[in-house]
Amino acid sequence: MTTHQHEVHAPGGWSSVSWRTAALATLHCLTGCAIGEVLGMVIGTALGLSNAVTVVLAVALAFVFGYALTMRGVLRAGVGLRQAFRIALAADTVSIAVMEIVDNAVILGVPGAMDAGLASALFWGALAFALLVAFVVTLPLNRWMIGRGLGHAVVHAYH
Repeated sequence: MTTHQHEVHAPGGWSSVSWRTAALATLHCLTGCAIGEVLGMVIGTALGLSNAVTVVLAVALAFVFGYALTMRGVLRAGVGLRQAFRIALAADTVSIAVMEIVDNAVILGVPGAMDAGLASALFWGALAFALLVAFVVTLPLNRWMIGRGLGHAVVHAYH
């Protein structure tokens, strides 16, 4: 059981969902996104893939790792694989999609970041900044969704 489970179905809607609850849900999502995003960027950059292919790889891996982190907890609760996947889709799709749009827009918007290489502070700084911006943008969305029983709220019964 998580410390924020009791706030998920708040009768007052999104305004009664604490920012802490939303931040924890957003951090959960960001963790999976960051693992996939960093791994995709590292693989794409190391292999000399084009920026477009690298971004596609990073986004795909962000979804894979984001869903996998959610499924891990749901599976531990005794839910079957197919149902765990459905729960992860419902819980994380919007949040991951928003994070990935924002994150990749930011990193692509930093001149030279994608071409800087893995040894460059510009590459890692731009990636860290992009993930921070994605968190800040997604946080209020997750708060709104949780207050309506959507997004991350659907997994709380399984934590």
